[in-house]
Amino acid sequence: MENVTFVTSFTLTAYTEMEDFTYVYFTVFLLLYMLIVFVNLVLIVVIYIQRCLHEAMYFFMCNLAVNGLYGGTSLLPSLLGHLISHNYEISLSCCLLQIFCLHTYGSVEFTTLAVMGYDRYIAICYPLHYHLIMSPRKSYILITLAWIYPFLCFGLYFILTVQRTFCEKFIEKVYCINFALVKLSCLDTSIQSIVGLIITGLLLVPQLLMILFSYAQILRVCLHASKESQAKAIQTCAPHLLAVINYSIGCLFEIIQSRFNMSHVPFQVRIFMSLYFLIIPPILNPVIYGISIQAIRVQVFNLFSSKENRLNPLQLMMK
Repeated sequence: MENVTFVTSFTLTAYTEMEDFTYVYFTVFLLLYMLIVFVNLVLIVVIYIQRCLHEAMYFFMCNLAVNGLYGGTSLLPSLLGHLISHNYEISLSCCLLQIFCLHTYGSVEFTTLAVMGYDRYIAICYPLHYHLIMSPRKSYILITLAWIYPFLCFGLYFILTVQRTFCEKFIEKVYCINFALVKLSCLDTSIQSIVGLIITGLLLVPQLLMILFSYAQILRVCLHASKESQAKAIQTCAPHLLAVINYSIGCLFEIIQSRFNMSHVPFQVRIFMSLYFLIIPPILNPVIYGISIQAIRVQVFNLFSSKENRLNPLQLMMK
């Protein structure tokens, strides 16, 4: 290893395929980032200022919005900077920081969705005890765990990445991810791969089991309920199911991108697949919940309306 030169910066080679339309991509990503910030901030502000929305379900929505801002800000400002500067180099420290932020964003997103599935289970299976079981104190504890658990799990694995030295410098993406960086390591990565599988299991299996358990119990209750109750349960669960499906599509795209040779696929498709889980969920989640839940629709309308035009939920139902 005496003649090996250790790499301290990396080249994000995917940017070179964007050079012919740099300013088009820059404009599109800038607008998408502004949209992420706008829709998530509106949801957070509405939930914060309206005391009628200070319930567990809305607290979890707010947490999802905060995480959407965290994920979008972890990538898009950096991406815009690379595009406008035509400098596709990223230092090791910035690459590691981006890896930590993007991976914890994804883990917190899935953990929050699992907690929201549990919340829907309590709301449908124990409606009379919902406010007692999902008290503000319990909501705060679950939200805290939704952040601490992913940060601790991935942090333990991330220590192995930080300790590595790297002998190659080309990453075929527009951002750093752990799998791509570890492949550039100078030494054998088999132990880290095993640890990575264990950590991935810890970050996926408990949350997936919670979601499956919650919906299995919801389905059991719905099978013995009236058609009116079934329709209400579907209406209650639909936003969460759409959010889970949307996030799962993004994860599937990222797995396909990372594990398989996609050189035969058009570049625009690969970019879309690569950025889906970082851009589409933070945009669609607030929209899905905003459209689906009447209480939020009313409060968003009131936020942007003059005082004399403001509505209450009863007025909106009568329109």
